[in-house]
Amino acid sequence: MIRINRNSSVPQSLLIEEDKENGTYNTPEVLDALYLDFHNKCYICESKNLTSINIEHFRPHKGDKKLMFDWENLFLACSHCNNIKLDKYNNILDCTKIDVDELISFRKKGQYGWEEVIEIKALVYDEKTKSTVELLDRVYNGTTKMKILESSNIRKELRNELLDFTRAINEYYSSRGEDKEDAKCLVKRHLRASSPFAAFKRWIVRDNKENLSEFLDSNGVKCII
Repeated sequence: MIRINRNSSVPQSLLIEEDKENGTYNTPEVLDALYLDFHNKCYICESKNLTSINIEHFRPHKGDKKLMFDWENLFLACSHCNNIKLDKYNNILDCTKIDVDELISFRKKGQYGWEEVIEIKALVYDEKTKSTVELLDRVYNGTTKMKILESSNIRKELRNELLDFTRAINEYYSSRGEDKEDAKCLVKRHLRASSPFAAFKRWIVRDNKENLSEFLDSNGVKCII
């Protein structure tokens, strides 16, 4: 989960549908705007391999029409994450307002699939952060048999992305001159909010700040992208 900047204005179709007795927030215009703002990835797991897409209500609307059509309350999510979140996690960190990866650490432990562990840890101890950590742990590690199978697919995608990122770092570390600048640009692209699993990639940089300090601010916290 990484900070997302919402740049799209309220879709006109959302305002039109809200005025109807049985209007819908699920319009092509709304979906296109969410795809753009959320970089075509689930805001919870950060996967871009969205085979099943949901327009998710950050705060459960429970029939409240104002919340149902509130543009700031509509997020892009995959069905795996949305079905885990449901109404149970209604007090989590808002990634459109907060740098979640500065309050929570994201690490993949283990080199091989059978020893793989996704470790999500809170760096501050308030209720929202605690609830977000619990949700993310369930998303990446699964709960029921079905969810465990679904989460394994997300972890496979994560594993491949981190391998690509590791190769980019190695290229940067070993290159010189113009090649190093090209490699630096590639590393930075991996660290952008638009990149899949950017929170995990940023924590690789933080965990290797001695060698990758150029990608961090003076406090070693924010990634410079």
